[in-house]
Amino acid sequence: MTLLLLADLAAPPTEALDSSTLIVGGACFAVALFMLYALRRVMRRRPTAPEPRPLPPPAVQPTLDAAPQPPKVALAPSAEEEAKRTQAEDARRKAAELKAQEASRESVEAARKEAYRAEKALEAEEKERKRREREEAERLVREEAARRQEEAARAEAEAKAAAQKKVAAEAGQTLAAGLAKTKREGFMARLSGLFGGAPRALDESVLAELEEVLFTADIGVRTASRLVELAREKAKSNEQLKAVIREEVRRIVDLPVKHTLAGGGPPHVIMVVGVNGAGKTTTIGKLAARAHGEGRRVLLGAGDTFRAAAAEQLDVWAVRAGAELVKGKEESDPASVVFDAVKQGVEKKVDLVLADTAGRLHTSANLMEELKKVRRVIDKALPGAPHEVLLVLDATMGQNAIAQARQFQDAVGVTSIALTKLDGTAKGGVIIGICDELKVPVAWAGVGEKVADLRPFDSREFVEALFDG
Repeated sequence: MTLLLLADLAAPPTEALDSSTLIVGGACFAVALFMLYALRRVMRRRPTAPEPRPLPPPAVQPTLDAAPQPPKVALAPSAEEEAKRTQAEDARRKAAELKAQEASRESVEAARKEAYRAEKALEAEEKERKRREREEAERLVREEAARRQEEAARAEAEAKAAAQKKVAAEAGQTLAAGLAKTKREGFMARLSGLFGGAPRALDESVLAELEEVLFTADIGVRTASRLVELAREKAKSNEQLKAVIREEVRRIVDLPVKHTLAGGGPPHVIMVVGVNGAGKTTTIGKLAARAHGEGRRVLLGAGDTFRAAAAEQLDVWAVRAGAELVKGKEESDPASVVFDAVKQGVEKKVDLVLADTAGRLHTSANLMEELKKVRRVIDKALPGAPHEVLLVLDATMGQNAIAQARQFQDAVGVTSIALTKLDGTAKGGVIIGICDELKVPVAWAGVGEKVADLRPFDSREFVEALFDG
């Protein structure tokens, strides 16, 4: 309407216009300008919508009865939807990148594990190879050790057989042969006159004769008195007299004794004592040869450092017996030499140590004290040793041998006795007195010069040798 009014006003006048018409026209013009201004401001404030993108037409399934659908107008996505779409694409891209990185890491880890397994397999193979090599080397060492041990055992057996053969070849006298002189010339010869002959009653004349024979024998006064009293109580005739004395002698000499040269340690230590000239060194050599012949390792200690050539004599026996020898300087301390011998015996694991000592006069207190010192140092070298104290007595000394045995027993505690030179004397009856008065067994009896002539003492054989035959 305003435009029409304006158009009319702009048209050329056809007739004269009055004042009211001009007023109305001016007002309308002003209103029109104001509306144009307001419309312009409204248009400036309204955002301009983007040009819509055409959407693809939806797939329409033709139907016979369906009415035709009007086409849909595609609307352009808003800025918010566009931002979400962009974020989704970024998320998908990042997910794809992470997945690719994860796959790469898994591939690297798998390769690393495979390399680790291969390395372990090589290590196991190398370890197995070294184990087989070690086992093979140990097998060879064992075979070599077994071979050497077998050779050593064979050599030892051969040496033992040779030693036994040598001992058998040197078989010595019997105890009966060694006591033959005692039986022929000693008190047994005089007793035979009482035992034999026609039977007669055991009267005082027979008992007096028996007492004279026994008291002048080498069995000792104490033992002789006991035998006389026993005969007076039990014997009724000269025939019974022999049986009574024989049984009592058997009981006196039948003391427990061992001849094994073993049992203590190891090593088994024997301290050998006795006066000069009794045969200590020779007895030690024969015992060493006997032990070596039985397959034992023997060590000798040359503790007799004061007697001239004692160590040299023992050295000869050591070579002959196949034994080792420990000796000191001449006139050195006997206790120190014996101490070293026992110590070396322990270190070398020998079976038997025979310790020689300086000859001691049983009447010399100072020398007997020194012998006690030797015994003490042996115990220091090997606690519990010596396991035997062997006293060597000369049978030719007769009753004086009993006095010697008593003194040595009091000083060092004699455990057994070796009685030498029985074959050269008629005083073999001293065995009876020693066993009766000291209750110390006679372990060895020397009846000759050969190694085999040092025999283990047998009480039954001794009694048979004196009374039978």
